[in-house]
Amino acid sequence: MFWFASVSWTPHDEAELIAGWRLWLELGDRTWPSAAWDGTAADVVKPLRELVAACDEIETGYRGAVDEPSEEFIRIIQFLVWTVSTVIELWADDEVPLDAERIALLHADLAGFAEQAERVLTLLAVSGGWSDLAAEHRRTGR
Repeated sequence: MFWFASVSWTPHDEAELIAGWRLWLELGDRTWPSAAWDGTAADVVKPLRELVAACDEIETGYRGAVDEPSEEFIRIIQFLVWTVSTVIELWADDEVPLDAERIALLHADLAGFAEQAERVLTLLAVSGGWSDLAAEHRRTGR
């Protein structure tokens, strides 16, 4: 998959830094299904739908907090929404328990999004100045 989002980001002000932090937290917490997964694709995409809603909330709040929103930060948010929307569109209504073939297809779709999400998580952590915290978060699984 091609990387369409900005490959660099520098927070221009406190509002953008806070929005980046919120995006990092949301993206890290909503990318994977919980242990309560019911075995259907529709249940896998529920947290992804919540991620889209959180992205919308973050973008709206950020735009309202600044006079001139950063185009590169808006592109990062919109890229995530665009990327995850494909997975949601394909699997949101699929409530049949998955068989091995469909699990492989779902996994491939999720892996494509996860690759992009990982790049955004890294970009936000490095540019936001919380790389050490990000490393600890991943090490402990929190």
